[in-house]
Amino acid sequence: MKPKLFITRYIPEQAIKRLEEVFEVEIFPENRAITHEELLEKVKDIDALLCLLTDNIDREIIEAAPHLKCISVYAVGYNNVDVECATKYGIVVCNTPGVLTETTADLAWALIMSCARRIVEADCFVREGRFQGWEPLLMLGNDIFGKTLGIIGMGRIGRAVAHRSLGFDMKVIYYDPEVEPKSLPANYTSVDLTNLCQNSDFISIHAPLTAETRHLIGKREFDLMKPSAILINTARGPIIDEQALISALKENKIAAAGLDVYENEPIIPEELLALSNVILLPHIGSASYETRTKMAMLAAENAIAVIEGKTAPARVN
Repeated sequence: MKPKLFITRYIPEQAIKRLEEVFEVEIFPENRAITHEELLEKVKDIDALLCLLTDNIDREIIEAAPHLKCISVYAVGYNNVDVECATKYGIVVCNTPGVLTETTADLAWALIMSCARRIVEADCFVREGRFQGWEPLLMLGNDIFGKTLGIIGMGRIGRAVAHRSLGFDMKVIYYDPEVEPKSLPANYTSVDLTNLCQNSDFISIHAPLTAETRHLIGKREFDLMKPSAILINTARGPIIDEQALISALKENKIAAAGLDVYENEPIIPEELLALSNVILLPHIGSASYETRTKMAMLAAENAIAVIEGKTAPARVN
C-alpha cells in the first residue's frame, strides 16, 4: 500500500506523474486556495503534504496530521510553516531554493526597466488613443545606465540581480548583515540601510521575511530616498509598509515602484490600484514554464526522499 500525499493546488504534470510512482496522490480539485478548515480535514491520514507558500501550515494543521512525515513547500520561502512545531513532531520541512533564482532576477529587471521607462503607462496611453505623435516631453522616464543599484538581501537572487547590472555599468551597493563582504565581488559595496536608501537610484528587495525584516521599508526609509528613486519588490510583501509606500507614491517622495508581492496578498488596497506610478504584478517571479517545472520536480523529490528514508535535496530543518 502506497503512502498518501496531498497537494494543495495543481502543479506541473511531470511532477505529479513522478509523485504517483511512490504515493497515492490526491490534489485539491478547485482552482482556488484551499481554506484552513478544508486542509485540516485533508491532512488527517496523509504521510506527506506538498503545499504552497500561501497555505498556512500552523500548529493546528500539524497536530491534526498524526502520520505526517514531510511538508514540502513549493517555494523558496517557508515562513508559512511552523517549522519549530514540525521539528518537534519529527516532520521534515523542505523548500525549493536555487531553481528559481535566475527567473526571479529576470523579473526584477523587467520591473526595473518598466518602471524607469514607464512602459505600462505608455502602453495604456497608446491603447487609449491618446498618442498624437512624437513630443519632446512625452512620457519622460529615468535612465538606468550608470546609476546606483541598491540591493536589500544579497542571497542567491540578490546576487543574480546585481550581476545583471554589469551590462548597465551600474554601481552596486547592498544591505545584508548576514553576508560576509569577502564572499562578494570587490566592486559591490556593503552599506547600512540608511546609506542605501539615501544613495540608490534603484532599490531591489530580495530579503527573506523575518521578524527583523517585516516593515523594514517604512516611512523613515521613504523619507531618506531620492525623489527619483524606484523601488522594486519581488521578495515578500510585508517587508514594505504598504501604507507608507502608498503615501510615498502619492506625495512623489519616490518616482515609482514595481511590485510582484503584497503585504496582505492577494488583497491589494484600492489606493494602490489607483496609482499610475506603480506596476502591479500577480506574484509571477518564478512564472516561467521551465522554472515552475523545476520547482515542482524538486518539491516532489523532497517528499519522495523523506518517505524513502533518504536525505531530502532541500531540507529546511
